[in-house]
Amino acid sequence: MRVSVIGGSTVTDEQYALARAVGRELAARGHEVVCGGRGGVMEAVCRGARERDGHTIGILPSERPEQANEYVQTPIVTGLGNARNVLVVLNGDAVVAIDGGPGTLSELGHALDVGRPVAGLETHRIEDVEGIEHVGDPGAAVAHVEAAVGEQF
Repeated sequence: MRVSVIGGSTVTDEQYALARAVGRELAARGHEVVCGGRGGVMEAVCRGARERDGHTIGILPSERPEQANEYVQTPIVTGLGNARNVLVVLNGDAVVAIDGGPGTLSELGHALDVGRPVAGLETHRIEDVEGIEHVGDPGAAVAHVEAAVGEQF
């Protein structure tokens, strides 16, 4: 399964460690990581996945593949700026959101709009919006998206 991991481009050390652990957990369970390909959560999740020999895909806002973080194996350039956020979501079977700002919020909206299962780790809590399962750790995030995707088929 491909899992889109979304989150802030600027993160604390604790958030970086959390995203890195998500990447390791996804790769250990045989899943590919899709992300926006840049820094922060995106770099950390790719780094963690690569530590467990997982495959990483970065969907970049620019037209320059060299702008991907060093842990992205497959950079996909778009030239779309933040409009590429919908592509990040569409290229995963599920979404894990970690922290994040307005860009992450837009990706959450896209994920809910297209019916992707979402697990949230220290991310936006949106009152009266259903569809984000807030969890406490990387293992629970991966377990949630695995179960939710399994229920769809």
